[in-house]
Amino acid sequence: MPAAYPTLVECFSDLPDPRVERTRAHNLMDILVIAVCAVLCGAEGWEDMVDFAHAKREWLQERVALPKGIPCADTFRRVVSRLDPEALQTCFRRWTHTLHELTEGEVIAFDGKTLRHSFDNACGLPAIHMVSAWAARARLVLGAIKVGEKSNGIPAVPALLALLDIRGCIVTTDAMSCQKATAAQIIAQEGEYVLAVKDNQPSLSEAIQLRFAYLGEHPFEAGSLQGCTRHNKGHGRLESRHCQLITLQQNDPLWGDLQQEWAGLRSLVRITCTRQIGDKQSEEVRYFISSLLTPPAKLLCAVRQHWGIENRLHYVLDVSLDEDACRIRKDNGAEVLAVLRHITLNLLRQEKTSHRGIKARQKKAGWDNDYLSLVLIS
Repeated sequence: MPAAYPTLVECFSDLPDPRVERTRAHNLMDILVIAVCAVLCGAEGWEDMVDFAHAKREWLQERVALPKGIPCADTFRRVVSRLDPEALQTCFRRWTHTLHELTEGEVIAFDGKTLRHSFDNACGLPAIHMVSAWAARARLVLGAIKVGEKSNGIPAVPALLALLDIRGCIVTTDAMSCQKATAAQIIAQEGEYVLAVKDNQPSLSEAIQLRFAYLGEHPFEAGSLQGCTRHNKGHGRLESRHCQLITLQQNDPLWGDLQQEWAGLRSLVRITCTRQIGDKQSEEVRYFISSLLTPPAKLLCAVRQHWGIENRLHYVLDVSLDEDACRIRKDNGAEVLAVLRHITLNLLRQEKTSHRGIKARQKKAGWDNDYLSLVLIS
């Protein structure tokens, strides 16, 4: 067995086995390793995992014990669906930390995604919604947490934040998570933030918009207003992003009251995005608050990096791993499989010899045992 391979197994070695001892015909780690490798090669359900194991029997026998042969589909369903999601997430975060240590200034994006076919009408259960933390520079999933059935998702970000070491990192969120308690928690954990502001914070949103409007009409008072513009061209469109930044003093005479409510508040940001496709042109204006005292170019970059969680995580989960089409929903099956997909993406993204997309890498891993081994030890 390659020397680096046990890292994944070691990080998951203390995962509680949901079975009583007398029913443990197959080793839990054998089942988990086969499930991860199968998902990595494109498996979408329990039968696919069995087919994968039979096709890769010789390769697997060099890496796992298989004392009772290959588990059946019912065994995969019963065992994987009953794993403790919280314990699995703890193991996942421990393993991810071995892949990449967060560095100062790295953007960590938080956003949610619904597993659209995980609902169960017969039991009256809605689709599962997961909030994930995404390291933009490393392109790795750092962790995820399930949103409570009767929750609007706001408590999930602080709960996931509490599980991560964000010292020196820049946390970005959508407008739903622009909450005073979240900002205070980020500062308490020695991180920085860039939070989108919309009408869910009406007084803050109105104050920011009025201030930018006032400085636009009174340019002689705009000494604290900085700006930068970036242009991008590709895929048949031309995009321009203009970032305007108002830096605030500590205990700012105009914003002191809001700074008391919003811990660490030092910057107000307006980003105007203009997109032209052929003869059609559209414009969108977005507002943000930040704890950073930095040039507008860095803030613009942080905001842009936030969308990596949509483009490089959620989109890939749907298009390459068919997450939304998965109809597994019994017990904890949907939530556990979501974690296995995150493991798969992290493994494939760590492999640097291939320059192709995730779907192509999955196919190659399924076809080429040497490449599959390389992905597992990268």
